[in-house]
Amino acid sequence: MGKTISCSVLLALISCFYLLFATALDTITPSKSIKDPDVIISQNAVFRLGFFRLANSTNRYVGILYNQIPVQTVVWVANRNRPLKDSSGILNISDDGNLVVSNGKAEVLWSSHVNNTAPNATTAQLLDSGNLVLSNGEDGASSLWESFEDPSNAFIETMKISTDVKTGRKVELKSWKSIDDPSDGNFSFGIEPFNIRELVIRNNNQLYFRSGPWNGNIFIGLLYMYTDNLDGFEVFTDKSPYYMTYESSNESMLIYYELDSQGKFVEREWDAGKGDWSKNYPTIQTDCNVYGKCGAFGICDSMKRTICSCLKGFEPRNIEEWSRGNWSSGCFRTTPLQCQRDNNNGSGAGQGDDGFLEMKMMKVPAFPARSSIINGECKDQCMKNCSCMAYAYDSGIGCMMWSGDLIDVQKFSTGGVDLYIRMPSSELDKGKSSKIIVITTVIAGIVVVITISALFLWRRMAKHKGRNKKRKQIKHQFCSENKEENSIGVKLQQLPVINFEELATATNNFNHAKKLGQGGFGPVYRCAGNIR
Repeated sequence: MGKTISCSVLLALISCFYLLFATALDTITPSKSIKDPDVIISQNAVFRLGFFRLANSTNRYVGILYNQIPVQTVVWVANRNRPLKDSSGILNISDDGNLVVSNGKAEVLWSSHVNNTAPNATTAQLLDSGNLVLSNGEDGASSLWESFEDPSNAFIETMKISTDVKTGRKVELKSWKSIDDPSDGNFSFGIEPFNIRELVIRNNNQLYFRSGPWNGNIFIGLLYMYTDNLDGFEVFTDKSPYYMTYESSNESMLIYYELDSQGKFVEREWDAGKGDWSKNYPTIQTDCNVYGKCGAFGICDSMKRTICSCLKGFEPRNIEEWSRGNWSSGCFRTTPLQCQRDNNNGSGAGQGDDGFLEMKMMKVPAFPARSSIINGECKDQCMKNCSCMAYAYDSGIGCMMWSGDLIDVQKFSTGGVDLYIRMPSSELDKGKSSKIIVITTVIAGIVVVITISALFLWRRMAKHKGRNKKRKQIKHQFCSENKEENSIGVKLQQLPVINFEELATATNNFNHAKKLGQGGFGPVYRCAGNIR
């Protein structure tokens, strides 16, 4: 009996020691802090939290890194904007229940900045997901703060990029200033609550890149974007907060995403064979990706040598800048819309004599208004409103319409949607006239070629016919002569044969008095009597 109790007490002590040790591995408490160079490690040793420095810097930071990757890979930094200058740093839970980074002078360089009603029961645990969670132990599961909600430049599995339109709170990535400086860079990446949700990158708070609207399956403004490309990604836009998250379907692949210091959203995949991260770009990198590259009413086509041009019926607003490759001033309409002229004259209800130019496989302009009307009614709806400059339709979105300037229009080689630009009919007729001229010219050219060919053929046939006729005439003449000779021959054969004695008797021995004349064959005589 005594042995049983002793064993039970021993097991309990071991269990308690194990729990304390396990807690110390992945958790910070009010009584348990970490000092440089100490670390805590997530339960399955996937991530670690501790102090580090970058290759070309002496500054020290507190951050979360992949633990089992031989290449130093930082996915989150606490004191990114206030680095430690020496190794005196400490990460602990302060008296007010916040997680803080302090230096040797007890100066707070970073804080989680939460209101904590039970600071003595607060813990900070590093999870295998890479999320550092500050929670209040009073009610167990309540989270006061998470590193996933205060990210740096990395987007890792189960993290959410989000926007709450009710509170205005955004969870966005923020680029590093450079590869050796994790302080706030110029670029941010998030999901925008436009009329239709889009992913955007901003440069110093100015729109720099946009994905195009989300249609429930893909972002329609991304080239080569198909459902397969979004494997592992989920986007939720039905109600606020709107967010995008990611979880790989292939457990053997280690992938995370990063907003780099140049404003590019980069996919990094661990290559065990090379012992390093490979670098891929989920979106095609072209100058046309830069928001508003060609200005208002300009169209960007990365397949052309000069990527920017004006939409049909528009001309560059600043020819000099345009010729130098600065297209930001955009284009202006050369012929006013008929509905605008009618409205100015007070002579119409706004419809006017306008039409729509169809442009296929396009990245639609920024800031569309959304309508639930069906496809067949989009045109009529836009035509009724003179301020409607363009419309498009996507089955997952419905009708999209634009008023005012059309910005960030791009021509795709595949994908995209059909965009319809409002034009005065005179501009559309020019297009038709041009087509008619081209068609007429082609037809006229074909007729000329056929005529010349027919004439040449006729002359050749006529010449050939003349030769045949001449040949026939010669042949006929030749045959006639042969026939005549044959007939003469027959007649000569029928004449009697006269010997010389008989002929001499008849001509009285060729008497001169009997001579009739002289011919080519000799003298001719008159016979004195009948010759038999």
